[in-house]
Amino acid sequence: MKRDRRNFLKIIGGGTIVAASGIGVFIGTRTPYKALEPWHLAGSYDDFRMKALSYALLAPNPHNRQPWEVDLSQDDKVVIYRDPTRNLPETDPHDRQLTIGMGCFLELLKIAASQTGHLVTFELFPQGESGPVAIATFNEGATPDPLFAHVLNRRSCKEPFAPKPVESALLEKLPGFAMMVTDTGTVETLRNLTWEAWKTETYLPRTMKESVDLFRIGKAEINTNPDGIDLGGPFLETLSVLGILTREAQMDPNSSAFTQGVEIYREMLLATPAYVWLKSAGNTRSDQIAAGGQWLRLNLATTSLGLSLHPVSQALQEYPEMAKHYQAIHTLLAKPGETIQMLGRLGYGPQIPPSPRWPLEKKIRDA
Repeated sequence: MKRDRRNFLKIIGGGTIVAASGIGVFIGTRTPYKALEPWHLAGSYDDFRMKALSYALLAPNPHNRQPWEVDLSQDDKVVIYRDPTRNLPETDPHDRQLTIGMGCFLELLKIAASQTGHLVTFELFPQGESGPVAIATFNEGATPDPLFAHVLNRRSCKEPFAPKPVESALLEKLPGFAMMVTDTGTVETLRNLTWEAWKTETYLPRTMKESVDLFRIGKAEINTNPDGIDLGGPFLETLSVLGILTREAQMDPNSSAFTQGVEIYREMLLATPAYVWLKSAGNTRSDQIAAGGQWLRLNLATTSLGLSLHPVSQALQEYPEMAKHYQAIHTLLAKPGETIQMLGRLGYGPQIPPSPRWPLEKKIRDA
């Protein structure tokens, strides 16, 4: 990416010496192919449930925790669980965002199943919150969902967007449940609010450590543990090899790696022409699952229109230090009693690679 090359040149210009011999080979072999294989295997299974699940596991989810597990022991059903060992207790203490991620998974399962003519119905939380999230029942009779065509191209684009407005004609084609804003004043307010919320999370040691503990730095780590926050590619892996990008440095606000990361994120937020959000009248687990389904459909719809979407939901997190930002964004975007479930940047972003995923077989409890 252009930004990676620019930052790489900054480091070289700053006096770091990299041996030219072999650098081209190194740069050309940094793709974690093993961790990306589930994207290529999607749809390759004969069993219609496995086929649908192989797409569902590509759904967006917080910190790429991929918290889903499935039980296939019942014919024509899939029992779906959320793995509590993948919780985010510091930034998502009530598991709201993880539940939204499960809603994304369920919606993508339904969309994928429709391609083989299967209609999926869900019984949510049949045993309460201590049991499975849903029991999915497959029946015949579904009409293929046209959004499926964009599943393999869907991304959460964590890059600066192009300096051009999002045309109103495109916005009118997005799902009606999504709330959007493009006017300069409100966009500027949201930029500032999301920036301050991100800084709150980043400069608070316990919440930053939760993210740092989930860093997968470089090809080997990503292939070994293809969840969490992948920091791969030639630029970042070169920084790791040089000892610049380390977990210790990312926990030190005075380190060059930390300060450069802050600047990269600030530049990204500034390059945002529009915001989109989802809200619900309540905040039950069912409301959160529904919001996840809406976010997944919105992400596919934006992809179909050539737009990029990136969740920036730090201000929606529910721990004490974030309370003032949570209140500010609800005052700005919601009516009393409503809950904003998701907030995202919207614009024209560059093409980016898919995020790593665990193989489907690793997510099956009982085949």
